[in-house]
Amino acid sequence: MNLEGKLLGNRYEIIEKIGNGGMATVYKATDKVLKRDVAVKILRDEFTTDEEFIKRFEVEAQSAARLTHANIVSIYDVGVDGNLYYIVMELIQGKTLKEIIIKERGPLPWKWSINVAIQIASALEMAHKNNIIHRDIKPHNIIITEDGVAKVTDFGIAKAVSNSTITAFGTTIGSVHYFSPEHARGGYTDAKSDLYSLGVVMYEMVTGKVPFDADTPVSVALKHMQEEPEEPIEVNPNVPTAVNKIIMRALQKDITLRYQTASDMLVDLRKALKNPDGDFVEDLEYDPTAKTQVINTNSYKNEKQDRNAKGKKDGKFKTFIKNHKGLSIFIGLVLLFVLSLGGTILALNLTNPPEVEMPNVVGMTREEAQKAIEDAKLVFEVEKEEYNKDVEEGRVISQDPTYMERFNKVKQGSTVKVVISKGQEKTTVPKVVGMERDEAIAALEEAKLKVEVIEETSKKVEEGYVISQETDPETEAFAGDTVKIHVSTGTGIKQVDVISVSGKSEADAKKALEDLGLKVNVAYDEDSSKDNGVVLKQSIEAGKTVDEGTTITITVNKKDELKQGTVNVNLKSLLNYTPSKDEDGNEVVEKGTVKIVVGNDTIYNEEKPKNTTNISASFSAKGTVTIKVYVDDIVKGTKEINMNSTTTCTFE
Repeated sequence: MNLEGKLLGNRYEIIEKIGNGGMATVYKATDKVLKRDVAVKILRDEFTTDEEFIKRFEVEAQSAARLTHANIVSIYDVGVDGNLYYIVMELIQGKTLKEIIIKERGPLPWKWSINVAIQIASALEMAHKNNIIHRDIKPHNIIITEDGVAKVTDFGIAKAVSNSTITAFGTTIGSVHYFSPEHARGGYTDAKSDLYSLGVVMYEMVTGKVPFDADTPVSVALKHMQEEPEEPIEVNPNVPTAVNKIIMRALQKDITLRYQTASDMLVDLRKALKNPDGDFVEDLEYDPTAKTQVINTNSYKNEKQDRNAKGKKDGKFKTFIKNHKGLSIFIGLVLLFVLSLGGTILALNLTNPPEVEMPNVVGMTREEAQKAIEDAKLVFEVEKEEYNKDVEEGRVISQDPTYMERFNKVKQGSTVKVVISKGQEKTTVPKVVGMERDEAIAALEEAKLKVEVIEETSKKVEEGYVISQETDPETEAFAGDTVKIHVSTGTGIKQVDVISVSGKSEADAKKALEDLGLKVNVAYDEDSSKDNGVVLKQSIEAGKTVDEGTTITITVNKKDELKQGTVNVNLKSLLNYTPSKDEDGNEVVEKGTVKIVVGNDTIYNEEKPKNTTNISASFSAKGTVTIKVYVDDIVKGTKEINMNSTTTCTFE
């Protein structure tokens, strides 16, 4: 179905399709009222024909729309146009975490992964405090913006699906690879189930793979319920100890051994950023305390014997009550509960106010909004006034509860809070680059600007200080505009304290430095006062802190050793000699005095026929030496050789 150009709800104009999901198609659209781009998620036909799903979807989407958090994709509206059920959401520019994992084809940097996990856990913390469970936390539902901010999407919608009649493995929107054991077995799921799924997402980020995989969804589900995962640190030895422990605690099958709240998990995640190998993650162990109770049947026998001895003949009902005191107490409690429940229901019916239609007052003047809300028998309250460049002064920017088409009934007497526009106000953006984070935020807020902090690693800027700002300083902006600042989280690389290896052997020094995570380059020099093969100096002095993976050069003492060499001379070839002939035609061979000098030492000095081809002389030397061959005191050949690489020199 081609929806491009269609106007939904007489407000949202579809521009183009930007994605497909398991339960919906996502389009980019323009909000004609607020004049902004939005994302519109339109449910697939197979979901819209299920009445139970639609009913639950309406309730859950309305609840999720009230979540406001920097790491949660905001839901602006939910509605229906003909047979099209849609959700209007914040438009995010970025990639899903799953796309990033697939592109990397391996583990992501642990520090970057923890930063993402902190943002996801922060989103879950907000949702759980509002009694909203996600139930489908997976990398596909986490968008990483172009600025590096993690945004969790589809809050509340997974619950609508999981409680409807279409939750077979083949149709569920969730991925079984990220299910908690209780979710996999179809049991009760709560906040701790979301934390298990977050543990799976963290596992995949730092190892490049999910903890459990198999050919079928059922096999994967069984592994979640029955098998223990291989620890992340065993898959990727670069995973810090504390990070490994956090993931393994989140993946506990027993929910009592997991993190109980997102807040608890956040505490450990933030500690891990500063102390990745610290021992602060609590290890919980299952310690059953329930004991089996033994029923004492002797007391019953004795009571029976006493009754027989008395010979009393009680009526059947009276005898039954006497013989079943526990049951009689239970019946009494049931009656008391029924009476109490009836009273409660009666009180609720008397005190529960009726529902009324909540008006949409966004865009109205303050006076118009107050009249509309009070006419609907609701309470009008101005939550705050703020500058807004898009909304005229004195008009309503937003309302809480949010007005949503088809979901606008509230209890009579409920309070509707509105935010009123103070119109446009111009301000000057201050320079905050180089400031400490809190100082920068204070400076921008003093200039009546909003701040969005984006954390990123930096080798040049100290942790906690502003690297850059996306709006140039000293430029004019509207009060209420958002200025994005990039704050350093440090290098993101493990720091290493360099040790001294002077005096160690080459092998020992190299091993000691490589064990620290440093790269080693070896150079050689000669020092006659030191032992051969020991380290004379190192390029980075001991005690200095450097990044893991830094290259350090060690200089090793290498003395030249005295070696035996040989000089071979082919005199005939060297002189290019041809004998002369006498009158009778016989060859006449001349002689010459051959002298071989190595360095300053003469190792050979004899008279030889000039057609001699195999003169050989031995010598001892070290390092690089110069060898000369003289014939009749005239130099006929000169060569230099390094005794470390060759010991034979030939002249021909």
